Amino acid sequence: MDVLEVLNLGDVAQNFSKMGMFPVFDLAYYIVSILYLKYEPGSVEVARKSPVASWLCAMLYCFGSYILADVLLGGCPLDYFQYNSHILLASAIWYLVFFCPLNLFYKCVAFLPVKLVLVALKEVVRTRKIAAGVHHAHHAYHNGFLIMVIIGYVKGSGVALISNFEQLLRGVWRPETNEILNMSFPTKASLYGAILFTLQETHLLPVSKTTLICLFTAFMATTKVILTARHSHGSPFVLIESWVCHLLFGSPLGGGEEEHHAASAPAPVAPVSPVKTKEEFGEGTRKRKSKKAE
Repeated sequence: MDVLEVLNLGDVAQNFSKMGMFPVFDLAYYIVSILYLKYEPGSVEVARKSPVASWLCAMLYCFGSYILADVLLGGCPLDYFQYNSHILLASAIWYLVFFCPLNLFYKCVAFLPVKLVLVALKEVVRTRKIAAGVHHAHHAYHNGFLIMVIIGYVKGSGVALISNFEQLLRGVWRPETNEILNMSFPTKASLYGAILFTLQETHLLPVSKTTLICLFTAFMATTKVILTARHSHGSPFVLIESWVCHLLFGSPLGGGEEEHHAASAPAPVAPVSPVKTKEEFGEGTRKRKSKKAE
């Protein structure tokens, strides 16, 4: 902590943790979330045929973490929908992403430099949601360490944990995409972040919440921007996870992005008999002519 005081980072972290998320950071969060929805196969067709289903999917992408956390804590799953400004803002983004003339809004926000800025801002919101989820669970269950981790994890993971339900709204059923079975980097990071904030909330981690928020946000934003710029679905945790799983559970070493792509690759197509070329057809014709001459 002395180093933080010398570098005056304590005041920076304090001011950063007090920044309001609405509307700038929440706007970025909604834009990136609905962009990911549009990337899903068939989502554009669903928006044209059934705008209501598409809107519901967009609301799940934006507010799925709040809905799931409220359900787990015994609250009303519709509680967050009382915030009209957030609902209207997310709905406006959904309409612009899917129905803007000439697809102009989508092209602007999907432009890589703009998208990288939005992705970084989204990770600021994710970190705040993890910290808020752990704090909320700590208030309700003072000694419930596992509950704090679960609620923080759910708040940070967003719609990923209920992606199969969201797919059903679009008429898709792909159980192999379950996020628990194939955890992406944001989902893993949310879990690790929930553990860190739980340790901090229970005073087992000797660091202030403001400093932890600042450091974890910097890590998340930097890593996600790099992965997005490289169009990568990898994770910086792969090597450590591989060794830990090998030591504790006997899992084979290796893994990572290559295995993920191999698992998601389509099944090999059965070989098809090659089509004869013109030369082969000509050779066959000459043989038949020679046999007739004989």
